[in-house]
Amino acid sequence: MDKKKILIVEDEESMLGAISDYLENQQFATLKARDGEEGLGIALKEHPDLVLLDIIMPKIDGMLMLQKLRQDEWGKKAPVIILTNVSPIANSVINSVLQNEPAYYLVKTDIKLEGILEKIKEVLKIQN
Repeated sequence: MDKKKILIVEDEESMLGAISDYLENQQFATLKARDGEEGLGIALKEHPDLVLLDIIMPKIDGMLMLQKLRQDEWGKKAPVIILTNVSPIANSVINSVLQNEPAYYLVKTDIKLEGILEKIKEVLKIQN
Protein backbone atom coordinates (compact mmCIF):
# COMPACT_ATOMS: atom_id res chain seq x y z
CA MET A 1 0.00 0.00 0.00
CA ASP A 2 1.24 3.48 -0.82
CA LYS A 3 1.99 5.66 2.15
CA LYS A 4 -0.47 8.49 2.68
CA LYS A 5 1.13 11.90 2.16
CA ILE A 6 0.66 14.46 4.91
CA LEU A 7 1.69 18.08 4.37
CA ILE A 8 2.66 19.74 7.66
CA VAL A 9 2.59 23.54 7.49
CA GLU A 10 4.21 24.78 10.71
CA ASP A 11 6.70 27.58 11.34
CA GLU A 12 7.84 26.29 14.72
CA GLU A 13 10.82 24.07 13.89
CA SER A 14 10.62 21.81 16.96
CA MET A 15 6.90 21.22 16.47
CA LEU A 16 7.39 20.55 12.74
CA GLY A 17 10.12 18.01 13.47
CA ALA A 18 8.20 16.27 16.23
CA ILE A 19 5.02 15.85 14.19
CA SER A 20 6.93 14.83 11.07
CA ASP A 21 9.05 12.22 12.89
CA TYR A 22 6.01 10.84 14.68
CA LEU A 23 3.95 10.50 11.48
CA GLU A 24 6.84 8.92 9.58
CA ASN A 25 7.16 6.35 12.37
CA GLN A 26 3.45 5.65 11.83
CA GLN A 27 4.13 4.89 8.15
CA PHE A 28 3.05 8.21 6.63
CA ALA A 29 5.07 10.16 4.08
CA THR A 30 5.46 13.78 5.19
CA LEU A 31 6.01 17.01 3.31
CA LYS A 32 7.06 20.07 5.29
CA ALA A 33 6.47 23.78 4.84
CA ARG A 34 7.50 26.56 7.20
CA ASP A 35 5.01 29.22 6.11
CA GLY A 36 1.68 29.47 4.30
CA GLU A 37 3.19 30.56 1.00
CA GLU A 38 5.48 27.53 0.83
CA GLY A 39 2.66 25.32 2.11
CA LEU A 40 0.26 26.46 -0.60
CA GLY A 41 2.86 25.86 -3.31
CA ILE A 42 3.61 22.34 -2.06
CA ALA A 43 -0.08 21.51 -1.59
CA LEU A 44 -1.05 22.54 -5.12
CA LYS A 45 1.93 20.73 -6.66
CA GLU A 46 1.98 17.52 -4.59
CA HIS A 47 -1.74 17.08 -3.75
CA PRO A 48 -1.12 15.50 -0.32
CA ASP A 49 -3.79 13.26 1.19
CA LEU A 50 -4.15 15.68 4.10
CA VAL A 51 -2.86 19.09 5.20
CA LEU A 52 -2.00 19.76 8.84
CA LEU A 53 -2.11 23.54 9.05
CA ASP A 54 -0.92 26.06 11.63
CA ILE A 55 -2.64 29.48 11.64
CA ILE A 56 -0.06 31.99 12.86
CA MET A 57 2.86 31.91 10.41
CA PRO A 58 5.09 34.26 8.43
CA LYS A 59 4.35 35.39 4.84
CA ILE A 60 0.85 33.92 4.47
CA ASP A 61 -0.96 32.81 7.60
CA GLY A 62 -2.89 29.56 7.76
CA MET A 63 -6.26 31.20 7.21
CA LEU A 64 -5.20 32.89 4.01
CA MET A 65 -3.50 29.71 2.83
CA LEU A 66 -6.69 27.74 3.47
CA GLN A 67 -8.75 30.36 1.63
CA LYS A 68 -6.43 30.20 -1.38
CA LEU A 69 -6.36 26.40 -1.25
CA ARG A 70 -10.16 26.30 -1.39
CA GLN A 71 -10.08 28.37 -4.60
CA ASP A 72 -8.25 25.55 -6.39
CA GLU A 73 -10.21 22.70 -8.02
CA TRP A 74 -8.25 20.03 -6.14
CA GLY A 75 -7.95 22.19 -3.01
CA LYS A 76 -11.72 22.55 -2.64
CA LYS A 77 -11.94 18.97 -1.39
CA ALA A 78 -8.51 18.57 0.21
CA PRO A 79 -8.81 17.44 3.84
CA VAL A 80 -7.32 20.02 6.20
CA ILE A 81 -6.81 19.79 9.95
CA ILE A 82 -6.04 23.09 11.67
CA LEU A 83 -3.45 22.72 14.44
CA THR A 84 -2.81 25.98 16.23
CA ASN A 85 -2.24 27.79 19.50
CA VAL A 86 -5.15 30.12 18.79
CA SER A 87 -8.05 29.18 21.02
CA PRO A 88 -11.28 29.24 19.01
CA ILE A 89 -13.16 30.97 21.82
CA ALA A 90 -10.70 33.81 22.17
CA ASN A 91 -10.60 34.60 18.52
CA SER A 92 -13.11 36.06 16.10
CA VAL A 93 -11.04 34.81 13.15
CA ILE A 94 -12.37 31.33 13.81
CA ASN A 95 -15.45 32.12 11.73
CA SER A 96 -13.47 32.77 8.59
CA VAL A 97 -11.56 29.54 9.19
CA LEU A 98 -14.70 27.49 9.61
CA GLN A 99 -16.18 28.90 6.40
CA ASN A 100 -13.34 27.11 4.62
CA GLU A 101 -14.33 23.83 6.22
CA PRO A 102 -11.36 22.28 7.93
CA ALA A 103 -12.04 18.69 9.04
CA TYR A 104 -10.89 19.56 12.57
CA TYR A 105 -9.70 22.55 14.54
CA LEU A 106 -7.18 21.36 17.13
CA VAL A 107 -5.48 23.50 19.75
CA LYS A 108 -1.83 22.43 20.21
CA THR A 109 -1.83 22.77 23.97
CA ASP A 110 -4.90 20.52 24.23
CA ILE A 111 -3.70 17.63 22.10
CA LYS A 112 -0.90 15.08 22.00
CA LEU A 113 0.70 13.49 18.94
CA GLU A 114 -1.46 10.39 19.41
CA GLY A 115 -4.55 12.58 19.28
CA ILE A 116 -3.38 14.21 16.05
CA LEU A 117 -2.75 10.76 14.58
CA GLU A 118 -6.26 9.64 15.57
CA LYS A 119 -7.83 12.61 13.79
CA ILE A 120 -5.69 12.04 10.68
CA LYS A 121 -6.74 8.39 10.54
CA GLU A 122 -10.36 9.38 11.05
CA VAL A 123 -10.31 11.96 8.27
CA LEU A 124 -8.50 9.61 5.88
CA LYS A 125 -10.74 6.71 6.94
CA ILE A 126 -7.79 4.52 7.90
CA GLN A 127 -8.66 1.48 9.96
CA ASN A 128 -6.29 0.80 12.85
